[in-house]
Amino acid sequence: MRICVIGCGAVGSLFAAHLAKAGEAEVWVYDVWKEHVVAIQKNGLRISGAADLTARFNATSDPTQLPHCEYGIVATKAIHTKTAIAQAAHAFDETSAVCSVQNGVGNEELIAERVKYVIRGTTFPAGHSIAPGHIGYDIQGDTWIGPFEPTGTPMARVEVLAGLLTRGGMNTIPLKDARGAQWTKLIFNASTNPVGALTLLHHGAATRFPPTGQLFNDLIAEGEAVARKLGIELHGDPRQLVQKGANAPGKHHASMLQDVLAKRQTEVDFMNGAISHWGDKIGVPTPLNKTLWALIKGLEHSWPDPD
Repeated sequence: MRICVIGCGAVGSLFAAHLAKAGEAEVWVYDVWKEHVVAIQKNGLRISGAADLTARFNATSDPTQLPHCEYGIVATKAIHTKTAIAQAAHAFDETSAVCSVQNGVGNEELIAERVKYVIRGTTFPAGHSIAPGHIGYDIQGDTWIGPFEPTGTPMARVEVLAGLLTRGGMNTIPLKDARGAQWTKLIFNASTNPVGALTLLHHGAATRFPPTGQLFNDLIAEGEAVARKLGIELHGDPRQLVQKGANAPGKHHASMLQDVLAKRQTEVDFMNGAISHWGDKIGVPTPLNKTLWALIKGLEHSWPDPD
């Protein structure tokens, strides 16, 4: 069996390394970060932190080199989904299934424009890039995957992928309805990411500082109200995820804070923007999410066009 991981940043690297280490599937990775790809080709991929391992697999920055794959895992930033799946779509046929393990909501719809079977996924492991070919593993966690409803993906395809990932060391739970897990992480991300990005506080510090800790809770309540009106039963309490992240060793910078520090476009449209969109659509007020979305968009705008 062959699996293609699209996007070899922190999360994609964790999945690729564990799958390759398990040895049950031939692993291919596509990423536009050429220095990272060259380092992997030369020395393998090193993971350090919550787990320590070095794995070797096929890596390329040329999507035309990707062979046919039975499964795909999309781990790019949400803002790159449309481009990345268009570049890699030739690797999948009518029998392939492609799983998103990305932040936010809306990625599966973009993947489904190019692929027949799509799997909805949510993952909680987190990390950061240390150097080309070296990823820091900050926080361990589970992954939940299930059929993306409009594509009619067979549950058996979901279960096979979940088994491969779990045996590789990335514990993955197959669900018939994965929306609850996805929205739980969406609400967690939409509360913690923009606050960290705007205050420059790492996750633990922002959780423990009373004003930002309260803001986390207020943002979570807005997201929960939207999910409730949509009929989505959350897969746990986002507040517990906040505490889990705060108790993790080290000073974990949320992905949006990493983007802001690097002056890169963020995923706020797929987080707070998505919650606001759905809130408007179903008549649930989301003033805090709208405000943080506007502030992050303004910050992004200040980099290329400060006038």
